Amino acid sequence: MDRTTQDLATRLHDALALQREAQRRHPMPTLRERKADLRALKRFVREHTDALCDAISADYGHRSRHETLLAEILPVVDGIDSTLRQLAGWMRPQRRSVDRIMFGLASNRVVPQPLGVVGVIVPWNFPLNLALLPLTAIFAAGNRALVKMSENSRHLARLLVERMPAYFPPDKLRFFDETGGVGVEFSKLAFDHLLFTGSGATGRQVMAAAAANLCPVTLELGGKAPAVVCDDFPLATAAERILFVKLLNAGQICTTVDHVYVPRRRVGAFVEHARAIVPRRYPRLQSPDYTSIVDARSFERLVAALDDARERGAQVINLLAGPPWDAATRKISPHLVLDAPAASALMQREIFGPILPVLAYDTLDEVVERINAGARPLALYPFSHDARRIELLLERVMSGGVSINDALFHVGQHDLPFGGIGESGMGHYHGREGFQTFSKLRPVFHQSRWATTRLLYPPYGKVAERLLAFLMR
Repeated sequence: MDRTTQDLATRLHDALALQREAQRRHPMPTLRERKADLRALKRFVREHTDALCDAISADYGHRSRHETLLAEILPVVDGIDSTLRQLAGWMRPQRRSVDRIMFGLASNRVVPQPLGVVGVIVPWNFPLNLALLPLTAIFAAGNRALVKMSENSRHLARLLVERMPAYFPPDKLRFFDETGGVGVEFSKLAFDHLLFTGSGATGRQVMAAAAANLCPVTLELGGKAPAVVCDDFPLATAAERILFVKLLNAGQICTTVDHVYVPRRRVGAFVEHARAIVPRRYPRLQSPDYTSIVDARSFERLVAALDDARERGAQVINLLAGPPWDAATRKISPHLVLDAPAASALMQREIFGPILPVLAYDTLDEVVERINAGARPLALYPFSHDARRIELLLERVMSGGVSINDALFHVGQHDLPFGGIGESGMGHYHGREGFQTFSKLRPVFHQSRWATTRLLYPPYGKVAERLLAFLMR
């Protein structure tokens, strides 16, 4: 380990030690203290809304202010309010039944208690949302936190590092910028729990590092989330809703619609709807409502994927008049891709951009087989008013979450758990499930002073035998 890495590791270990010592001194924050932490988090967002929007936009090159308000500021504030309303109930011990083998007046309960210190590794695509919504659950559960921001969120990270200490002391909350090697050393820390949101490849590395400390990990990854439009659903409505989600943040969302299945005879109509919808929303590529691709590497990857699909015989459709992209602003025009081969880059990995492959199908069974041939997606988006078709897709296709007749909106429901399955992740947070993820649900058995379990003590004789026979009847 070189000197720079050693200094970094020491700084991170010192930050963890400070929080762990504070947790030992005060292991069980009261309801009032937890609510105060949540209100301080909300106050920070309220008092820095403009600065937060500007910092995120600077990190992207250009990020629509309204998208930041809609997808980051609003969910955080709403999530805190929802937690404040329900927190007292979540903290209440749960009474459980007592097995009949326990004679007397014994009692069982489950007591949610703080884990201690939680680590959070935040991606760049929704950096405020994916830092502060986890912190909402972490603070609700009575924990402390260290948060590592993305290398693509330098402006936002600087703002959080500089201004958050006015709201929380470092023994409660501390942010770290990614200055090179921070993520590696951060994931090696002996946290009580670690939450990572990002790619599957990095998630594997984080989980391997955490395993050395037997640190529990929640992984929120990604995957190729499909939309399935059934032939009974109004096609214009499906196109409007799918394209809204697909082009939000220029498609840089882990839960966005990666590709859409459309009945073969309706593909042409879907394309015409898309040609009409997109220019109404984004009259030109440089519209202030349309977000840039976050960095040059991602921009070049998406342009190469379009070229690859075209070279393999796919039909590539630019949905805006003018050039298909602008390298100077890293903006890529919304595109549909028809007949994308299975071997093309667009179909081999998560797209994470404003490009929507449209896949023709003849039967739902065919769609189910094609989806199930790949990794389980983070989300599934069926469009149908036929209850039997919806149930068929829910029963036969497993995914992290589902929005029926719309896309993405299950993520914003604070009383629903959010999380993936298989290659799209493990574990849940949001709402009660977030509180439980960052709590130890501690089982407590309380023996009665009048207990008669001595009847089960050895040496065993006929009394014990008759008693066991009675209990097993």
